[in-house]
Amino acid sequence: MMGAFVNLNGSLCPADMPVITLDNRAFHYGDGVFETMRVVRGRTCFLDAHWIRLNEGLKVLRIDMPTGLGRERLEQAINELVERNDMPNARCRLTVFRDSPGYFKPENNKGAFTIEFSPVERDTYILNERGYTVDLYPEMRKPVNMLAVHKTLGSQLYVMAGLWSIAQHLDDCLIQNDRGNIIESSSANIFIVSNGVLYTPSLADGCLGGIMRMQVINLALENGIKVYESALNPQNLLVADELFFTNAAQGVQWVGAYRTKRYGHRMALRLQDLLVKKVLS
Repeated sequence: MMGAFVNLNGSLCPADMPVITLDNRAFHYGDGVFETMRVVRGRTCFLDAHWIRLNEGLKVLRIDMPTGLGRERLEQAINELVERNDMPNARCRLTVFRDSPGYFKPENNKGAFTIEFSPVERDTYILNERGYTVDLYPEMRKPVNMLAVHKTLGSQLYVMAGLWSIAQHLDDCLIQNDRGNIIESSSANIFIVSNGVLYTPSLADGCLGGIMRMQVINLALENGIKVYESALNPQNLLVADELFFTNAAQGVQWVGAYRTKRYGHRMALRLQDLLVKKVLS
């Protein structure tokens, strides 16, 4: 369910009415980037980090920042949707796309944007009670290139991975890059825990540069937990003590089983608690 209102280029529009035209480049070509943000008790979590990543993505795609969309204006627009949708706890999606005529050769790089809200039941992050069951996604691998770390609209790989997970009766699956390294899940960054040390794939391996990934790394280091960015393979999963996922919408979510391997969640719970304290401080 979406909120009653969305924001299109700075104007509020009813969410149940058409807001973009059929020739929109986001629809035709996936020509844009997006940010998924968590709103907790009316406040957007880690907005500065999202803003920095948005700018980096637009620079790579050569899309101009939409006119009038600055850091403060974005926060105001989100706050306005919080009030108009009466939704203090929400999942917020900002989409920025190239707003230009043309086919594969756009005539200009003008940017445009939309902001959407969907409700979240809980007013903070909470660890899942039942650990996820996962396996390796075998049908496609993610290429390592200049777009790999950015949150672009071209998400077909993740959709296909999600469909495969459903068909296999799994909660999620693990995606490999074209070198065979495990880099992420269909909707999150991944961490393993071995002997109290965190390991997570490097951005050089092509995993998404997740906002929550960065927050968890920083929280761990601030609390005396060692973190290493390193290549992960199936053998690493089989000897790990824990496996957990991170994303901006859900925070930390633990995995209970990978094939015949079973995991605990002590570190995942600790990091989720630290995250909640940071968000609510």
